[in-house]
Amino acid sequence: MATAQAKLNPPSVSSSQVERTAIHARIGGVPAARLVLVRAPAGFGKTTAMIQMRQRMEGQGAATAWLTLDQADNDASRFLSCLDTAVSHIVASEPPDAAAVRPIATPRDVVLRLADALAGFQSPFVLFFDDFEHVQDPVVLGLVREILVQLPRNGQIVIGSRTLPALGLGQLRGRGQMLDIDASHLRFSLPEAGEFLQQRRQLLLQPEQLSALHQKTEGWVAALWLASVALERRSSYGEFIGHFSGSNQAVTQYLADDVLAQQPPALREFLLRTSILRYLDAPLCDALTGRSDSAALLRQLDGANLFLTPMDGEQATYRYHGLFADFLQGQLASEHPGLAGRLHLAASRCFASQGRPVPAIDHAIAASDTAEAVRLLACHAQELLAQGRIRLLTRWFDALPEAALHPHPDLQAVRAWALCMMRGPGEALALLERCERGQADSPATGVSIVALRPVLLAMMDDYEQASAIGGAALASLAAVPAGDSFAHTVLTNAMADVYSVLGQYQQARKLLGAARQRQGASGAFNAMYSEAVEGIIDLHEGRIRQAGARFRMALRASHEGSYSQAHGNAWAGVLHANALYEADDCAQAEHLLNIYLPLAISAGIQDHMISAHVTLSRIAFQRGDVDLAFQTLTELEYLGHRRNLPRLIAGARLERARVYVLQGHLDAARTELERADDRELWLRLKGLRLLAHDVEYLELGRLRCQIAAGRHAAALPLLDGEIAAARGASRHRRALALCLLRAVALYRNGDHRAAHAALGTLLRATCNEGAVHIILDEGPQAGALLRSYMAAPFQGRPDQGDPLLAEYLQRLLQGFGPATEADTAAPAAALAEALTRQELRVLTLLAEGYSNIAIGEKMFVSANTVRTHLRGVNAKLGAGSRTQAVAVARRLGLIG
Repeated sequence: MATAQAKLNPPSVSSSQVERTAIHARIGGVPAARLVLVRAPAGFGKTTAMIQMRQRMEGQGAATAWLTLDQADNDASRFLSCLDTAVSHIVASEPPDAAAVRPIATPRDVVLRLADALAGFQSPFVLFFDDFEHVQDPVVLGLVREILVQLPRNGQIVIGSRTLPALGLGQLRGRGQMLDIDASHLRFSLPEAGEFLQQRRQLLLQPEQLSALHQKTEGWVAALWLASVALERRSSYGEFIGHFSGSNQAVTQYLADDVLAQQPPALREFLLRTSILRYLDAPLCDALTGRSDSAALLRQLDGANLFLTPMDGEQATYRYHGLFADFLQGQLASEHPGLAGRLHLAASRCFASQGRPVPAIDHAIAASDTAEAVRLLACHAQELLAQGRIRLLTRWFDALPEAALHPHPDLQAVRAWALCMMRGPGEALALLERCERGQADSPATGVSIVALRPVLLAMMDDYEQASAIGGAALASLAAVPAGDSFAHTVLTNAMADVYSVLGQYQQARKLLGAARQRQGASGAFNAMYSEAVEGIIDLHEGRIRQAGARFRMALRASHEGSYSQAHGNAWAGVLHANALYEADDCAQAEHLLNIYLPLAISAGIQDHMISAHVTLSRIAFQRGDVDLAFQTLTELEYLGHRRNLPRLIAGARLERARVYVLQGHLDAARTELERADDRELWLRLKGLRLLAHDVEYLELGRLRCQIAAGRHAAALPLLDGEIAAARGASRHRRALALCLLRAVALYRNGDHRAAHAALGTLLRATCNEGAVHIILDEGPQAGALLRSYMAAPFQGRPDQGDPLLAEYLQRLLQGFGPATEADTAAPAAALAEALTRQELRVLTLLAEGYSNIAIGEKMFVSANTVRTHLRGVNAKLGAGSRTQAVAVARRLGLIG
């Protein structure tokens, strides 16, 4: 594993490097590129080209940061921590006067730093990610995707990779915001090969020899380099060039015959034995070779320019060239079968003696020494669990055989917690059942076994059984004088969550108080858990502003000391993002959800999966990207089918029905409501206070559709009954949403005075709580009611004399957008279904003669999204073509 300084500094480059002017010109020709992808196989000079890019960009005044990635960066916590440090280099380079204007505080996590610090950074900046092919974890890839999405205009990212990163780059490429630099660009041209061989390497080649060597290597930089090393040792070049093919096989043969075979036996053995190390320093090399002079040998190799690169910022630390390291490892396996395992074990012991358990365990696993890996893991697993190193623990447990873990109940307990937080309840429950059949002698293991089952049952939505078993577990643990404080406190928090879902808020708060008393010994995760659960209770009871404050506190607690609380991030992060959305901070909400949704999916938190997908869909719909809105809901539905989670399926269909109502597609809305009508599911959920269905549930969806279809009078008594039931159950946020629908129904039914009175009462409550989207998300019908309310000539309106309420109402009006003719009575009679703001904008641009592509560019949406809007326009206007739609709209007075 790389040290921090080694990761944050690019490797040193040889004085023989060739300036890649063609590549620099290619980058300069696409100034709008947000991403530069440098992709080619090993040995094509990707890193050198990137280092030159960095130097040129810094020379042009850009701030830069460098991050070399490795396998360990598939742990999201480690990646975020390293990226945070890298980004701080850019922020620290800001001129003093600008920094004084924008003071930089310690960030909650690195992505928030990117959003908050880099968005306000005035100068150009560039982030470099090298060796990106090591990153495979979907969560880390999702984080990088989010960084790309949030990157400000003055920012750029350069990625070096042997493979195509799974970052969904089609949209960036389609918008001309991505530049590819592949092997064809990285190959040396004939003039570049000549400069390298003749000027940099001082080889006096004839033109035909240079041409032949360039042709044989096809400009492959590594092959040219190796050929130059061989030619330095020959007085006649022709014979060598004639036999050298420039292929991988030829390179391997050259390394074997002309490099390794030419070294003294002692140095040759040193090269083979140290090839297993990613980074080399003298103590490590001494441990692997049994020597005491490794420092001198490393300096000798460095001086001989023998494929050894010093690491910038790390004193006496080196790495082998990637091709050379691969070759040496192959030779080691061929010449000394089994020695690699013993060397990995020696490295493991060296790291363990230095108090570095993570690389120690990594090398023990690489050595296939299961006993040593298990021994080290048993010593450090509980500590790593408390630190939140869930992904790392899961990777290690996956690499070890089940039989080796079976005799260690403490490790099995840690593994079960890791599986619970990383992959959801299914695998963890199966492991728990195996643990329960075994013998658990230690108090910590017994506590974990007792605590895990109710936690897992709650994650599986079986709250009734979780309540029964968890209550008994709490009682039994109360009699245990010592044990696993982490497990005990997680159980206490989980049972508080269970009781809140069952509506037993007093009992839930009592348990939260007990959990807080033990938080000092049980870590930041439990502090986050307590605040999040209490925030959920506040939200149900209508204290929206207070809930948002608790979610902020929960997220802050999950980041205390490190970025390692992956599951904590998911739990608190999604809640905080939804609170930001309710307060109309959609950009920050989307930013956070793109980070935390993959974590929630990985952990299997159903409420968070539903609410995150729904919020992202609403944000996309609000900015006019209907395609993305529906795609997000389809992904939620597919996730529900794949994991057999009916709540996810019903939640996706219910939200899709809401979107169809807003679009005026009532038949489609009714179809989705029928598909969402899983009677057994909704009957079970009726008595549960689940956050994802607190506001959006089946009966509310039906009433919304009924009002949109014009059956206002029939909906009113049903709404009265639902409001009474919500208030009786202390579900005050649900009651607010129902009261808004009731006001809309009264207005559509012609009772404007009653509608205005009902809306005024509602607006006072939502203003006090800072709730915006609970109003805006009802769409044009609520917007028309609000405009009517504001225009009504009556005395004593609540906002008169209340500046805070007046400002709140203006925010709502701005959110609904300007009034259109479709909001007035006359056009409404001629137009059965009102056009949305986005549809009206498309229609206006269409009348001005713009094409679909041009309309998309003006609205910052895709051409497919424009076509979706046009289909909606044609359906609502009864038009069969673009020309007819414009004519009908002009006749109705919708456009000029």
